[in-house]
Amino acid sequence: MSCCKVPVLIEAQVEMGSVNELEHKSLFRQEDDAAQTKEASLMEQGSLSTSFPQHTPKSPKNSVLNSIKIVIFCNKLNLLLPFGPLAILVHYMIDSKRWVFLLTLVGITPLAERLGYATEQLACYTGPTVGGLLNATFGNVTELIISIFALKNGMIRVVQLTLLGSILSNMLLVLGCAFFCGGLVFYQKDQVFDKGTATVNSGLLLMAVMGILFPAVLHYTHSEVHAGSSELALSRFSSCIMLIAYAAYLFFQLKSQSNSYSPLDEETNQNEETSAEDEDPEISKWEAIIWLSILTAWVSLLSGYLVDAIEGASVSWNIPISFISVILLPIVGNAAEHAGAIMFAMKDKLDLSLGVAIGSSIQISMFAVPFCVVIGWMMGQQMDLNFQLFETAMLFITVIVVAFFLQEGTSNYFKGLMLILCYLIVAASFFVHEDPPQDGI
Repeated sequence: MSCCKVPVLIEAQVEMGSVNELEHKSLFRQEDDAAQTKEASLMEQGSLSTSFPQHTPKSPKNSVLNSIKIVIFCNKLNLLLPFGPLAILVHYMIDSKRWVFLLTLVGITPLAERLGYATEQLACYTGPTVGGLLNATFGNVTELIISIFALKNGMIRVVQLTLLGSILSNMLLVLGCAFFCGGLVFYQKDQVFDKGTATVNSGLLLMAVMGILFPAVLHYTHSEVHAGSSELALSRFSSCIMLIAYAAYLFFQLKSQSNSYSPLDEETNQNEETSAEDEDPEISKWEAIIWLSILTAWVSLLSGYLVDAIEGASVSWNIPISFISVILLPIVGNAAEHAGAIMFAMKDKLDLSLGVAIGSSIQISMFAVPFCVVIGWMMGQQMDLNFQLFETAMLFITVIVVAFFLQEGTSNYFKGLMLILCYLIVAASFFVHEDPPQDGI
């Protein structure tokens, strides 16, 4: 009797198992059908794409303490931040110009880097084109603030040399380091960037050279119609034209060529999509804006002390003011561009590296320089575009060299090394160059 019950029980269990299995499968089939229906509706609305899925950045919700921890305490370079307040204390207690200059220079370095970080975080919410322009803009805030303070103090020559040094530093040192580091990471191939964008950028740099070259030629050929005033009038007219050209360039980048900062290769796009999770912002959009405001205000405060100590530091160390203005100040001010351009190059995003380095040079030459001429005009300062013969020739040769390096649309570590060595020649030239005495210094 018991032997007859066993097969019956086994058969009943098998039937129950098959029923459960069928129910389980039907539930999964319903979930799959619901998921497919939802995905189809989203694709009809245009929020999903089968060929190019879009990655929307997740905005983190940080507390005040977490935001301070991320921006201030998570970067080892911020160990140099106390040098800023220390410079202010030294200014009021000892009044040693060389120590104030050195401490302020060191204290501004992490601020420039953090400005670049906050700009990159903000760029995550704006897209690649506006992001590239933001990187170039806030990367030059330090030099622009220093220039305005120097212009306010009547140090016209310091303004000219600082802006010139920033252009040279971006084109040779920043771009050279990006090419060199990117070439070492991808040493088995040549990195590729958009040749068309590089050609447009080279043309804009040559236009800037034209605007700076002609007032110097007019001065040294003694061919002015009205001695002493024609050169200034030409500089102010050319500055207005350059500002109009830069505004047209911004419109061209933002409207007509919205993908100019985006890599053109599909394979690069796929690599970016796979690493999109690593590029989610660490702070929210409003946190980035607030931090940009705080850092800019702190840089402005330290820049005033830095400008006041330039002359004293030059005399104490027996270093030409031209070397301090052209080499030392831009290296500190370009810390953000340095970090950003190298990081992008090591990720094989060379178009973004060019957008930061060359875009920054364009912004200084086509916007910051003529802007300072116009601001000086309003202040009653005779700021002009005559950068003197030695400096103008240095800028002209640099633009020609960089244009030749960009014409192929490829880069490697050898090209980067050549640009870095060119910058060393420029630095040595300004170290032995004695700037003629000017009324603005």
